[in-house]
Amino acid sequence: MTMLNLNLPSLSGSGPAKGAAGTALTATQQCYIHPVVLFSILDHYLRRNESQDRVIGTLLGVRSDDGRVVEVRSCFAVPHFETDEEIQVDMEHHGAMFALHKRANAREQIVGWYATGAALSKYAALIQDFYSREAAPFSAIHMVMDTALTDGRLGIQCLQGSAIGVGAHPENCLFLPLPYELQYPDAELAALQAAADSAEAPGGVAALISDMDQLEKTIDELRAMLARVSAYVDSVCAGTAAPNNVVGKYLVDMLAVVPKIDPSQFSALFQTHLQDILMVAYLTNLTRAQLNIADRLQRIV
Repeated sequence: MTMLNLNLPSLSGSGPAKGAAGTALTATQQCYIHPVVLFSILDHYLRRNESQDRVIGTLLGVRSDDGRVVEVRSCFAVPHFETDEEIQVDMEHHGAMFALHKRANAREQIVGWYATGAALSKYAALIQDFYSREAAPFSAIHMVMDTALTDGRLGIQCLQGSAIGVGAHPENCLFLPLPYELQYPDAELAALQAAADSAEAPGGVAALISDMDQLEKTIDELRAMLARVSAYVDSVCAGTAAPNNVVGKYLVDMLAVVPKIDPSQFSALFQTHLQDILMVAYLTNLTRAQLNIADRLQRIV
């Protein structure tokens, strides 16, 4: 097993330590995080050894062409052992997991690392130095998740390291806050909505609704939002409510992207599109039935 030993610096040590201080890094300006990453970190924390107070792991994702926007899509755990004097990270496990992940997701790269806890660890700068080399020539991001629920909530911090001082010491690192947003793909959003419904349901169990029921629910929510926006606009035009420039800008931008189509033309396009969908669904079911018949005939023969 290959272990990476990271020791705390000694006050009497001399000479610069080898690290990523001389590497030209592109600073990250915005970070988007998928909810599955947060669930994976929580699962890693719940499955930790009893002797561990916190866990660490590698963040994977994609970057924009200039490297300033990062989308964190997944992560994996990295075993480690730490004492008051040093921390050991299982590099063999880290390399093997990343190689396996690349087979399934060739586009995703190492973008940083995560750790649990209410605050930064004293080894954070040393681990950041290692992941800066892994993510080079871009800067590595560091995500801290407060699994202890200090303020009654699951606190999340996104940070990026910035080298300080004149020496190339890996411990000379200042962590700066990084703006982040949670990004919900359609599949993850549906799963989160189902989990939220089960939390409010009696017994913690909620049945999955059908596609038609989901469509009806979505349309009802859309109608409610349209009614709320219409009531706000009417109240502003009548002078009973104070106008909000931010809301007005969003409404103008939203209306600007709506194409101007004649109602009769829109109805014809909608009917044509609906017929195409029904035809595709019919052909799909027909193909599935033919495959099932062919499979049963082969079994009989």
